Amino acid sequence: MGSVLDTRSLNRATLARQLLLSRAELSAEEAVAHLLGLQAQNVKPPYFQLHARLRGFRPAALAELMESRKVVRMVTMRSTIHTHTAHDALTLRPLVQAARDREVGAFRKGLAGVDLERLGELARAFVEAEPRTMGEIREELLTHWPDADPQSLSVAARCRLPLVQVTPRGVWGRSGQVRLTTLEQWLGRPPAEAPPAHAVDDAVLRYLGAFGPASVKDMQTWAGLTRLREAFERLRPRLTAFRDENGVELFDLPDAPRPDADTPAPPRFLPEFDNLLLSHADRTRVIPADLKGRTWTGNQAHRTLLVDGFVAGLWRWEDEASLTVELFGRVSKGEKEHIVAEGERLIAEMGAPAEPGETAGTAEPGETAGTAGTAEPGETAGTGRTSAAGRRPCVLFGSIHG
Repeated sequence: MGSVLDTRSLNRATLARQLLLSRAELSAEEAVAHLLGLQAQNVKPPYFQLHARLRGFRPAALAELMESRKVVRMVTMRSTIHTHTAHDALTLRPLVQAARDREVGAFRKGLAGVDLERLGELARAFVEAEPRTMGEIREELLTHWPDADPQSLSVAARCRLPLVQVTPRGVWGRSGQVRLTTLEQWLGRPPAEAPPAHAVDDAVLRYLGAFGPASVKDMQTWAGLTRLREAFERLRPRLTAFRDENGVELFDLPDAPRPDADTPAPPRFLPEFDNLLLSHADRTRVIPADLKGRTWTGNQAHRTLLVDGFVAGLWRWEDEASLTVELFGRVSKGEKEHIVAEGERLIAEMGAPAEPGETAGTAEPGETAGTAGTAEPGETAGTGRTSAAGRRPCVLFGSIHG
């Protein structure tokens, strides 16, 4: 095996691939492609992921891609919703179909007597006639299999078909119920029936470009797939190998950036479900071991703050002109000043009014509202920025859990 990469070296390499050491001069579409999609379990996180990574990003850039169908929201990696470019939706979705088929198998008890081929055909015709909610799809399928388990029918439809969430769902500043149609209907062209022979190899190389250096298990964690060792071995002559401090073999692209471990890493405010935190089997390259579990409550992911490249706290919107940061430990005065400056930037550029149906200043569904702490002297806005509400941005420090 190759030389050892310590945790800080892995951290800086991953941050460089993730465009988090410095904001990149890329378009929103280029960034979505480079990152192999953005985790999008909620509507707004993809916008905040790009704001943390791109110079001059504004929400309209991604919203326009959504409305022009150059990017789409659909279930892919780990059976979770991602925002993908149209090209990646067409190529990556077939790559994970085997995992979706296994997912259906876990619900076979509730699908006794259901012809899955016919289910797919019926569901396709139903959603291609016009976009439907999952509840409408379930009710339609129950007319054909009234004795089947309703949830199992929903899962089967979602897994058998490449379904996309149609706009206005996913468009910044607009609201809309989740309505689904097929990827083929939405884009006007079909995905491949089966991934081409080189698809797995291409995905490995692109994964390493966005998340490397990484082990086989790391990529399997990101993709929700198994048995990828063969692809890595096939590509070994084209890759560079390292070891982490535990002796695990890591693969990487020979020319990919691996900055010095002491390279400065500015604070970054990340949304819930950022793929930086979800795409490795060993997440200590970003989440210190003693903070394991602090970024989640039940099945709800929290928004996280990176300081010196590692998770160092949580954050929450208070309203469109203020947010609260909860630090897990002490930071230097200089680091706190940089956190405030980055928070002010976030508020000024992304602190949009609440979307229709939301109440500004309240916790989003599944989030626990807390009591904001008070800002210490010198920690409120002082850069002259103005929020979308016309107020000076305010970064508070305290507990976000009450």
